[in-house]
Amino acid sequence: MGEATTAALQIVRVAATRMARETVREAPVIGSWQALIDYLTIDMAHLTVERVRVLYLNAKNMLILDDLVGEGSIDEAAIHPREVIRRALDIGATALILVHNHPSGSPQPSRADIEITNRIAEAGRLLGITVHDHVIIGREGHVSLRTKGLI
Repeated sequence: MGEATTAALQIVRVAATRMARETVREAPVIGSWQALIDYLTIDMAHLTVERVRVLYLNAKNMLILDDLVGEGSIDEAAIHPREVIRRALDIGATALILVHNHPSGSPQPSRADIEITNRIAEAGRLLGITVHDHVIIGREGHVSLRTKGLI
């Protein structure tokens, strides 16, 4: 594949990501779940290292900030409950959605994924910040910890 073809494919990917991001920013995130999943899949499913993001929401569940909070190795990225909740308080968020990818392709949650989600949810609960979900993105699809009853 030549440089021109590579550049053209990169432009298409960037354009698709921007279009999906705008769709997410224009409506309440909870009310446009498929648009959110599309945006996250376009942006994260192909990554070769694990990334953790927090989507901070206002009282109307509109996206305030999409924050990259950690990048790790092929199978691990650190996330600290204290930092996630402090950032929510700093920007006036009332809710959040945790998101990370699994470079292995399988979106199935690990024990560590479930434990950290519950630690963040408990810390948020004490301070009036709701953790709506933790979404794991993989090439084979996505998993919502809320849907699986793990939050």
